[in-house]
Amino acid sequence: MNFKIIGTGSARPACVKTNDDLAEFLDTSDEWIRTRTGIEERHVLTDGESLSQLATQAAQAALENSGTKPEELDFVICSTIRGDYITPSLSCIVARNLGVRCMAFDINAACSGFIYALDCATGYFERGRAQKGLIVSAEAMSKMVNWQDRATCVLFGDAAGAVVLEKGENLLASKLTSDGNVEVLNIPHVYGNSPFSSDEHNPSYLFMDGHGVYKFAVNAMATGLAETIAAAGLKQDEVDHVLPHQANMRIIQAAMKKLDIPEDRYRTNIAHYGNTSSACIPVLLDELNQAGMLKEGQILALTAFGGGLTTGAMVIRW
Repeated sequence: MNFKIIGTGSARPACVKTNDDLAEFLDTSDEWIRTRTGIEERHVLTDGESLSQLATQAAQAALENSGTKPEELDFVICSTIRGDYITPSLSCIVARNLGVRCMAFDINAACSGFIYALDCATGYFERGRAQKGLIVSAEAMSKMVNWQDRATCVLFGDAAGAVVLEKGENLLASKLTSDGNVEVLNIPHVYGNSPFSSDEHNPSYLFMDGHGVYKFAVNAMATGLAETIAAAGLKQDEVDHVLPHQANMRIIQAAMKKLDIPEDRYRTNIAHYGNTSSACIPVLLDELNQAGMLKEGQILALTAFGGGLTTGAMVIRW
């Protein structure tokens, strides 16, 4: 016994910034960004908005879509690189906003966080600890990039996606990995003012070795999908929808060439969101669901990679 997804939801900030908007203060252009990444615009949090609010909106939409009352939830799991606070966790704030007191905790697997959260939730269903649960993936990447670094800040956006789960048998296979690699991708922590420490610290901005991430990502996406589909006892052309992490269109296209999945099965929304870290896949899932593209019994393959370095791949039946 594992899980079945019974509802989806998503939310994004109202503020949209196009590539031309960024070109007003960066030495870049719409053509440069679009041709190298596939990104045309992204949503960003502005004054008066919080990640907790965004996460709660996505959660409420998923609950409504599933016909679930908040008091039916046995857990709330949030995947996020950083919430509005170090503590309390983002999940605790979402649970409070929903008016529930079930167990709530965050996980940080960077861009692979949604798949990690799904895999984590499986254990509660298998142990008989839960009948229904909520997963919310919410990220405020605009608050962690250096907006003077044209190589990285143009890649990211803010969003939240959520799913409601209940007991079921729809998880067919999953694979999670990690490689403790700080050099390729990292975000330094925020440090206090301890009088006992005089170490110098780098600013708390995202650092990324684009070439190193590209090589890792293409291999991780192709290998993860191939191995997980095989573990599910399926052939690659039996997959109806591939939901890849939306980091860079070039990465997705390079991975496609290594697989036998028809190219028309890959779903993307990177043009309008950019990379929203762990929120990418659940936001895309909700868009497909709301558009009526997901039919009962279809096979979905999810794949992600991110800081850690982490990877996650999962095959589920809709």
